[in-house]
Amino acid sequence: MTTRAEALEEIAEQVRVCKLCRLYQYATKAVPGAGNPDAEILFIGEGPGYNEDKTGLPFVGRSGEYLDKLLSLIGLSRKQVFITNVVKHRPPENRDPLPDEIAACKPYLDRQIDIIDPLVIVTLGRHSMARYFPGGKITQIHGKPKFDADRAYYPVFHPAAVLRNPSWQEGMEADFKRLPQILAKVKETRASAPKRKPPQDDTPPTQLPMF
Repeated sequence: MTTRAEALEEIAEQVRVCKLCRLYQYATKAVPGAGNPDAEILFIGEGPGYNEDKTGLPFVGRSGEYLDKLLSLIGLSRKQVFITNVVKHRPPENRDPLPDEIAACKPYLDRQIDIIDPLVIVTLGRHSMARYFPGGKITQIHGKPKFDADRAYYPVFHPAAVLRNPSWQEGMEADFKRLPQILAKVKETRASAPKRKPPQDDTPPTQLPMF
């Protein structure tokens, strides 16, 4: 029987040779995602940056250092969570991922979520947020979880955006400190709740407002 780790590695191997969108043409390495296959918390960012493109690992630059700090606030390390992005190759010049690029990577992300089956999905930034909060604005809904029978969806700022906007730091840290409470609430309800698919917006992705 295939383990979660083996199933995730199979997806990673497919991502490394993927040519479903234009992004592979500009990338040095694909960044499938990394972390604990049995993670209770899954983080979804937007796309790899310069350092991630060089290493093939998510969140390893300054934003990664800040994410590590945020995790430490709640007694976690990245070895206990899983981190990935809505696109698996770096967009040129770190531009926003385009709707067709997000759509091309969606099956990989869907399968990662199905395999890991996290209790909480934390969206880092507006492009991953749009997957579960279509039409939402990150400045208005960050830190406001949405629950279904067996999972919570929790939108927060992207760490890189907070580094560019230090006034958001206090709110970002407060949002992270609420994660244990959200996780505990899902644990209370998951065992007795009927399993059902998480809410998703299946309409094609569109360009999003900046804030």
